[in-house]
Amino acid sequence: MTAGLILNATICFAITVSSFAFAWVLASSEDKHNEKSKPALWALVILWSLVALTYLPTTIRMIAAATDHPSLDLIMYNLAAVPFSMVTVPLVFFILYVITGNQKISGYISFLFTLFGATYLAFLYSNGVIGPIMTEYSSMFRINSNIAINIYLVGLFVIPTAMILGMMMLIFLQRMPRHLRYRTALPLVAISFVFDFMLTDMITDVDVMQMAARIFVLIGTVLAFLAYFPPSTLQKTLGIKASQNESYEDEEEEEDENGL
Repeated sequence: MTAGLILNATICFAITVSSFAFAWVLASSEDKHNEKSKPALWALVILWSLVALTYLPTTIRMIAAATDHPSLDLIMYNLAAVPFSMVTVPLVFFILYVITGNQKISGYISFLFTLFGATYLAFLYSNGVIGPIMTEYSSMFRINSNIAINIYLVGLFVIPTAMILGMMMLIFLQRMPRHLRYRTALPLVAISFVFDFMLTDMITDVDVMQMAARIFVLIGTVLAFLAYFPPSTLQKTLGIKASQNESYEDEEEEEDENGL
């Protein structure tokens, strides 16, 4: 049992490190972005930081389970629920800002999702959880509130997922350079990938499915990095490398039009 839990903890730790590293690289690239694109950039920084902050206590949870400390396991579960419930907020802000270019409107609407997250936490904490349920590969909790689950599914999952799909459709309907379309669409695919499997991770009561979900979250984080910072060989393979005679200023103007 301990070996499976340590493997699970290792995967969670890898997600934590890779997400924090990606957030750091994004933040370090601030000087390469114009003023109009910086709100979207920082929304991504916050998003990946929240992913990391979700899996940091989850890592400790798995270690606590392996060392037979159920009380610490429960504390870390409740702690991880906070950043998990707020992941939607920067995601919604990012999508709306890219579409509208209006920081105030994006901020007001994303604040509504903060209320959704707070309501989810209120029902989660007031009703408690069942567990920990120890298995060969994981320590799991069952949410003891159908209302909390429904709030997350409808308010914090279905709506943001629909927004991602709608934004991707707009991107492919617009005429824009191929490399800019790649930079916009592929990060959204990776974010959706991570977002979907984080939900699977939180609500499943099957240890193998939870382990698989965490592996896919890790893969999604790596894909997000490659989507935002594609290596030159990948750019050439996909034909997305900007032409040499295309000036940086022209690219900035294109990014302004798309909120990036």
